[in-house]
Amino acid sequence: MTQQRIIVPIDHGNRNLKTENFVFTSGIIESDCRPVLGEYIYYDGKYYALSEQRIPYMRDKSNDERFFVLTLFGIIKEIEKIPLNTENTVFKIELPVGLPPKHYGALHKKFRSYFMDRGRHTVTYNGKEYKLQIENTATFPQDYAAAMTIFKQISGYSKVLTIDIGGFTLDYLLIKKGNPDLAVCDSLEKGVITLYNKIISRINAEYDILLEESDIDSIIGEEKTDYDKSVIRIVQEMTKMYVDDILGTLRERGLDLKTGCVVFIGGGSLLLRKYLEKSDKIGKSIFIEDICANAKGYKLLYQVQKKDR
Repeated sequence: MTQQRIIVPIDHGNRNLKTENFVFTSGIIESDCRPVLGEYIYYDGKYYALSEQRIPYMRDKSNDERFFVLTLFGIIKEIEKIPLNTENTVFKIELPVGLPPKHYGALHKKFRSYFMDRGRHTVTYNGKEYKLQIENTATFPQDYAAAMTIFKQISGYSKVLTIDIGGFTLDYLLIKKGNPDLAVCDSLEKGVITLYNKIISRINAEYDILLEESDIDSIIGEEKTDYDKSVIRIVQEMTKMYVDDILGTLRERGLDLKTGCVVFIGGGSLLLRKYLEKSDKIGKSIFIEDICANAKGYKLLYQVQKKDR
């Protein structure tokens, strides 16, 4: 039996799980029977399939096994991308992960322990067997990690404010002279899911139409849809109001968005980019277009940490 060591950074988002190369919904279905269609794994006597129905928001993702199973999916997807011999191989996994800056201090030790000391796992992915062992886990503040992937672009600013508009939360963190200031950070329950829920509720009440989140994404992105102009107008107006509200909330917290540099991170930021760029409340801004930036940043920070040991 040979051993193969591999670093697999993972960003455990409320809406999506991201590795360096893959993005998939943070949703999973457990079954005693093998799924007929789609990706699945067989682990610890159960079958698990990926689902587009995301797991409800969890502040502490270590409370049950669902995010661990999603992590196994992410690890195997990354292994499959690399031309490695999987037969008679034990993959020793080094797992850099992250947490919102606000929750980092309270949860980073628990989140690391969630993945550690579980021994060797035999996991079947779409009929192919893998032997995995999580050898080490390290946790880092998300957003800071993403910002490190564009360090050269922001290194000239003494103050950089990162704003990560995610699924359920909006996280912000101030970076001073290249270092995270965990005294100036927070995680607000103002992610795009809250916008979706308000839009879905209003359109259902006024038009008896059940919009899906993907429909809202298409309207916000000004893609062609089959919806009436009045529905489109309401979605766009509510989106503009949402953006104005979150920027106003940040201003009320004493955050100056007109000086230094504002770095927008996350799928929500990219979705709302046109609205954010039109705002007169923001000065210099950079959008990190890579939705996997946090995962890639975790790997960078982990490699630096290993080198400094």
